[in-house]
Amino acid sequence: MSHIVYLHGFNSSPRSIKAQQTQVWLARHGWADRFHCPALSHSPAAAAEQIATLLAGLDPAETTCIGSSLGGFYATWAAERFGCQSALINPAVRPYRLLDGLLGPQRNLYTGEEYQLEARHMDELIALEPASLSRDRYWLLLETADETLDYRDALAYYPNTRQTIFEGGDHSFQHWEHMLPQVMHWAGLLAT
Repeated sequence: MSHIVYLHGFNSSPRSIKAQQTQVWLARHGWADRFHCPALSHSPAAAAEQIATLLAGLDPAETTCIGSSLGGFYATWAAERFGCQSALINPAVRPYRLLDGLLGPQRNLYTGEEYQLEARHMDELIALEPASLSRDRYWLLLETADETLDYRDALAYYPNTRQTIFEGGDHSFQHWEHMLPQVMHWAGLLAT
């Protein structure tokens, strides 16, 4: 039976709307025990360790990571490192470029945790970037009006992958609830 590992984005948490929608959908279909959503550290190296520890206990052939924004970057790292497949929702491409402009004090939107985003965190992100991609492992989900990330960067970074692109929308990916059944079918979970 398949497992779903949801990886949230920058300054987010398992309480994010898409994480909660995913958890509710799985619970409604009797698969609550197949949902995993770690509260990722603000440190990319520590977040990678959290993900690695979780995935080490799961069969990669039966695991799908769902990553949103920075979580999409982590889901890409996980797919290449562990051999699982990943659905990427408005993923951050080369996030060290974007986040480099945000160095300094940060606050998690959900937990209120305050911390310093530092240059060493950019180095940690660079160290996690895969050298190449196994294109058959990915489903890229984009909305063209993402106000945070340019969707064309993801199109260029993930060519020849399965792709679903919606005109309009925003960084939150407004079509997630609509896409959940299709993504779960792709992940090996069938609605009952």
